[in-house]
Amino acid sequence: MGEGWLLTAEMCELIDDGVPNIVCVQPFGCLPNHIAGKGTIRALREKYPKANIVPIDYDPGATRVNQENRLKLMLSVAREEKE
Repeated sequence: MGEGWLLTAEMCELIDDGVPNIVCVQPFGCLPNHIAGKGTIRALREKYPKANIVPIDYDPGATRVNQENRLKLMLSVAREEKE
């Protein structure tokens, strides 16, 4: 969880430091995180093809099952890349 534009910089730093698996948590009502987080993920994936970034919304419209499935998918991709 970051704050606005710092979120993208933090993801770049994590990837540069060898942490390609990132869960980008989007809290309810935080427009800067939705723009800076979700809006830059495609560009980050182009720059860092091995990056495994998943945005997860935590708002009243997001179901727990959807959140858990997104995490499971992210972990599955991480395990495949590790092997």
